[in-house]
Amino acid sequence: MNKTLLFAFLLIQNILSAQFSERSLSLEKWQFKNTKDKNWLSATVPGTVHMDLMDHKLIPDPFKDDNEKKVQWVENEDWEYHTTFTVTPKELENQNIDLVFNGLDTFTEIYLNGKLLRKTDNMFRKWEIPVKEYLKSGDNLLQVNFKSAVTEGKELAKKVPFTMPESPRSFVRKAQYQFGWDWGPRLVTAGIWKEVKLNFWNFAKMNSIGISRRDSLSNQALVDLRINLDIRKKGKYKILINDELLEADIFKGDISIRSAKVINNAKIWNPNGMGNPDLTNFNFKLFRNNKLLEERNYSIGLRKIELIQEKDEKGKSFYFKVNGKPLYIKGTNWIPGDSFSPRMSKDKYQKLIKDCKDAHMNMIRVWGGGIYEDDEFYKACDENGILVWQDFMFAGSFYPSDDNFQKNVEMEVKDQVERLQNHASLALWCGNNEIDEAIVNWGYQKQFKYSKEDSLQVWKDYKKIFHEVIPNAIKKYTANFSSIYWPSSPSIGWGHKESLTEGDSHYWGVWWGEQPFEIYNEKVGRFMSEYGFQGMPTLETTKSMFSRNLDLNLENTTIKAHEKHARGWEIISEYMQRDYTIPTDFVQYNYVSQLLQARGMQIAIEAHRRAKPYNMGTLYWQLNDCWPVVSWSSIDYSGNWKALHYQLKRSFEQQVLLTEEKDGALHFYAVNDGVNKFNDVVVEIQAIKCNGEVVNEITTFRDGKTLEGIVKFDPIKIENVIPDSDKNEVFLKLTLKDGKGQVIAQNTHFFSKPKDLKLAKPTITIQKISSTQIQVSTDVLAKDVYLMGDYHFSDNFFDLLPNTSRIIQVSEPFEKVEVMTLWDVLKN
Repeated sequence: MNKTLLFAFLLIQNILSAQFSERSLSLEKWQFKNTKDKNWLSATVPGTVHMDLMDHKLIPDPFKDDNEKKVQWVENEDWEYHTTFTVTPKELENQNIDLVFNGLDTFTEIYLNGKLLRKTDNMFRKWEIPVKEYLKSGDNLLQVNFKSAVTEGKELAKKVPFTMPESPRSFVRKAQYQFGWDWGPRLVTAGIWKEVKLNFWNFAKMNSIGISRRDSLSNQALVDLRINLDIRKKGKYKILINDELLEADIFKGDISIRSAKVINNAKIWNPNGMGNPDLTNFNFKLFRNNKLLEERNYSIGLRKIELIQEKDEKGKSFYFKVNGKPLYIKGTNWIPGDSFSPRMSKDKYQKLIKDCKDAHMNMIRVWGGGIYEDDEFYKACDENGILVWQDFMFAGSFYPSDDNFQKNVEMEVKDQVERLQNHASLALWCGNNEIDEAIVNWGYQKQFKYSKEDSLQVWKDYKKIFHEVIPNAIKKYTANFSSIYWPSSPSIGWGHKESLTEGDSHYWGVWWGEQPFEIYNEKVGRFMSEYGFQGMPTLETTKSMFSRNLDLNLENTTIKAHEKHARGWEIISEYMQRDYTIPTDFVQYNYVSQLLQARGMQIAIEAHRRAKPYNMGTLYWQLNDCWPVVSWSSIDYSGNWKALHYQLKRSFEQQVLLTEEKDGALHFYAVNDGVNKFNDVVVEIQAIKCNGEVVNEITTFRDGKTLEGIVKFDPIKIENVIPDSDKNEVFLKLTLKDGKGQVIAQNTHFFSKPKDLKLAKPTITIQKISSTQIQVSTDVLAKDVYLMGDYHFSDNFFDLLPNTSRIIQVSEPFEKVEVMTLWDVLKN
């Protein structure tokens, strides 16, 4: 039979004889109880014990009031979950039946019909257990016993002869943020947190498939394939990949097949802002003796990603090339979207990633203290052109490297690499968050009185896990020969001059060091992967902290309980009095705290972008929250955009015009991160008083340059721009145009801090155009216009220039929109 006829025959077999099947056990009637109790209660799977306890009103919602402290007892208890499910005689005819847990949190014993199947000790691993011999026709009892992760962690810690920082969390392979962070509560969970199912199969199955683009030849793409098979019966096996056939006689065992495939008329995946994130469909069918055993489908983005590090006169470069072109990275850091991860919906994942795309981002860093995210997260990144910097789940502590820990970590890496490797969005694997820096900079050795031998052991453990075990596992289990691995983020801790000349940098001189925002203009590294400042959540989310007795007051115990940084309020107020005034009214304080956060990040981002190509990446801390909290996020727990996210949308535009005051002169920078070029670019400057009076216009500031990357214009003395004017009452309206007069970008520049501005009282008019559209107008400068209400506005916290108006889309029909501006805060 020729391959064409065989192909047609196999397609018919596809309809008639598919063998592999799976059955969810998550929907069975699960029950749970404390091991000390006798009575069983209904449970939800996937879920956590905290969620089940809340459902039965046995604990209060820890997100409300100051309830977090009232539920701490849960972490010290042991818990049991069980269910009964039915297996039919027909199902038992399958040669192989596997019980699969996609996630167990964390220390468990799994029993089936009274038989101990497996003990587990890693939240991040997939547990696949052959169970055919233990199943019976009819009812079967599945029981999962959970031991306290805190208790188990303390026992593991006793095996190390010195005290580990953050003990016992570093001994426990579970989400580190559950033990509490400076933006999150301590909620150490237990439970079946991902799907559980039975897989039925015969003869053979596909364990994993890896697909990676090697290179492109004009409109063709060469793709490497790695197909890992579990063969239980030798025979003639065929793999149909789209319309190409592989066939071989294969013996029993774990088999790895490597192949290459040429994709004609290939559509290339591009990051946001650089083209379409096109995906290509791959279909894999496994046959034995022309009988279909299993089928899998993938949507793959064909792209090439490189990390370029080359020595230069200032240090060493650090930037990404995508499809052969340098890419300036604009993005954020991601933490888990909920303290109880099973509550994260597909819609919430999609919305948060779409919010990144809408703010012109092209990368998101998955921080190492959380979880390897759900498939939906990476799918959303693929579809929206958002690259992923993927940390492994280790953060801010020291970790052991005994044999058991090494093997556990290797299997964790295997499971995650095999699951995630085919996502086009995946750009880089990073070993950990801030562990190299913790060892070098944080003084734990002195704090815990380490001996020289203890300190050497810490480094030995670190090198073993992050320079051997993890990178070796990536090479072993991935199909992508060019996978990028970076041992630790940052590569060098802040405070060391090299942190700004090579590698990636976490700069925390602002906030932790309490340096002024303006220090960002000096502290610019090659790739800024963390920096940030706190701001309050929106009023709507702040109100959600209360279960009753709403009291919006900074001294309220509920408000205080939702700031997890020990000196958070103090630091916010210190910065606030530098740049603004500190309001006594709570609503105004909430408003100004958001403006403060947005101002700080704007200064940082503009400094980074002005330094292109020395700096080639800026990832602020952080995108999201895991509960309602005062934090560094730009989007609060309820999904509302804070002032920062609106500012990011402006600061991350593909084309921007930026200004810097230096040595009595104004320096202008036109930055273009897009694919289009602009010829004969022009900067037009208007100096305008806050009351609307135009005091100067300069329209001949022409350099005749093509804007591709960055153009630095000749400086102009400030006195020539605003002669005889009070800097506190004048601002600049800046417009970047090309030679044809097309507006490329606009911006404003203020010479004074917000608190020093001599603002006139604006008369703001809001005209309702439709049920979801308004026009906002003003007579004089309206600084930081805040449209209030439980809606999403297409723009907010914006400056409305004198005698101008702006059309704003509203997320849903409304009756009335209230407004506040900075004048309302400063008038007193």
